[in-house]
Amino acid sequence: MPEVLKAPLVLEFPFTRSLGPVQSAFLTGLRERVVLGVRTRDGRTLVPPVEYDPVTAEDIRDLVEVAPTGTVTTWAWNHQPRRGQPLDTPFAWVLVKLDGADTALLHALDIPGPDAVRTGMRVRVRWAEQRVGAITDIACFEPYEGDPLETAGHDGRFVDMVTGIVAPARLDYVYSPGRAQSGYINALSGRRTVGERCPSCRKVYVPPRGACPTCGVATSEQVEVGPRGTVTTYCIVNIKAKNLDIEVPYVYAHIALDGADLALHGRIGGIPYDQVRMGLRVEPVWTDGGRYPDHYRPTGEPDADYETYKELL
Repeated sequence: MPEVLKAPLVLEFPFTRSLGPVQSAFLTGLRERVVLGVRTRDGRTLVPPVEYDPVTAEDIRDLVEVAPTGTVTTWAWNHQPRRGQPLDTPFAWVLVKLDGADTALLHALDIPGPDAVRTGMRVRVRWAEQRVGAITDIACFEPYEGDPLETAGHDGRFVDMVTGIVAPARLDYVYSPGRAQSGYINALSGRRTVGERCPSCRKVYVPPRGACPTCGVATSEQVEVGPRGTVTTYCIVNIKAKNLDIEVPYVYAHIALDGADLALHGRIGGIPYDQVRMGLRVEPVWTDGGRYPDHYRPTGEPDADYETYKELL
């Protein structure tokens, strides 16, 4: 049996957003240990607050303080917390209707086990020691047996309001290529580039996908292409990527390898970024032990005529 290829991959980016007046007040309130909701025209109090009534779509801005105590309306047990979750020991995800609110807030409940949590139990907010104006300023909920705590009736006006947040988004997964891409990857380790030819339209696709994207039929005939190719289009990168040791600016391009009917992408090196152009003839540069080309450099050949690659833009 051939080796099944697989690799752990991480897709991660920081999502930056500005806040409107309602969310700004809500998150600033958490920083100051105040929980705010918003009151609709018919008297409902929504927590977390929203800027538009979910029933009538009316603009709502009437901020009201609710208690940091409440009642569990439903829950689910998390027996194996993941990276970035509120607690690093098993806990319950709970929906809590805070005293004074008409909707429930989702957060973690610190509880010894699933037998200790129940719908209808009373809980209160456990505040984080360091608060910055984020939902994580609520470290979690904890069991509470007392009466609803009193509120000061805060109106949502604070000094030094939080106006924006950065929410990191991350996806960890294991990727396993299929037959076609496994053949492509294995060929690269031998410094060869192979595609697959469609038995119907006869086009050669690199990287191969196992099926022709035009005809929809399976492909299996391997065809070696390149190693040289033509820059069909490109972009200049001016923002340095995290964990990528390449100085900016640099050029990333679509490259149509000789014999291929689909352009792949790669970095262009060995030439000033402002001299890269459509039609530039390039060849791969391999590093010792590299399983794929590190970058492509000019071959010194005359530029390709536009008519030879216009269908591959």
